[in-house]
Amino acid sequence: MSDRIELMEAALDSHPEGIALVGEDGHVLLWNRAAEKMTGFPGIEVVARPVPWELETLLAGDSAQILSAPPNLSHGACLHMQHRQGHDLPLVARSLVLRNGLGERIGNALVFHPSESAGMLPHGAVEHSDSTEDALLEVEQRVEEAFAEFQKVGAEFGLMWIAIDQAHTLRKTHGLRACESIVDRMERTIAHGLRSDEEIGRWGDDEFLVLSHEPGAERLAAHAQVLAGLARTSDFRWWGDRISLTVSVGAAQAEPGEALPQLLERAQAAMIASIHAGGNHITLAPGRHTCSPS
Repeated sequence: MSDRIELMEAALDSHPEGIALVGEDGHVLLWNRAAEKMTGFPGIEVVARPVPWELETLLAGDSAQILSAPPNLSHGACLHMQHRQGHDLPLVARSLVLRNGLGERIGNALVFHPSESAGMLPHGAVEHSDSTEDALLEVEQRVEEAFAEFQKVGAEFGLMWIAIDQAHTLRKTHGLRACESIVDRMERTIAHGLRSDEEIGRWGDDEFLVLSHEPGAERLAAHAQVLAGLARTSDFRWWGDRISLTVSVGAAQAEPGEALPQLLERAQAAMIASIHAGGNHITLAPGRHTCSPS
């Protein structure tokens, strides 16, 4: 029985939409990873507590529907939740009645995803590690907090989106375990080059995000050059094999009036431009200038 429960939880955690399983008493029994990422609320703060009031309306009356197949998620009730960081989160949501083998109602499954105006934060692919997914949630919270501070007081704020150029090849030639170990070492290597007020975290299987407070875009790009050089000249080894690694970096300085998803999209586009330039390259987000590889 416990194996079946673990399989069910794993399946729901891999689902791209937010899912909350709610018992007949209105308390949340499960809050999947997509729900955590979408709302900012970790499961530990939601499970065993009453369903968030914004979703509670889906449990009443005719809004709860019995469906024999997964719902068409382009339809559903439009509602607004408050993200954990305080901003408005528009959602499209619907409810499925859950029944046991005797046809007795035992609860509901609430399925939801952001409406087109929600603007979820872009990040790298996470396919190979649950620990990466957990780390990404923590970084999302930190970048949202730092960006909110930038909006509040106008302090300098910029992002460096960093991707390891050889990660795909490394995964094929040395295996997943070797790649994960070396990615962790790359993160520690780059961290050694950060200033005291900067942070780095995983932003995908082989990508990182650096939160920086460099005064100006040119200083941000220059600092990215230093971090790329640190990565390039470090000694990475796996079972005695010397592995040469380089990184592609996209740097973007936050601008007044810009939303966080747009800032991340600029940094991501700049990082992709660095990859297309052949890797081992630093690109400043469009509208500024591009630095040549060192």
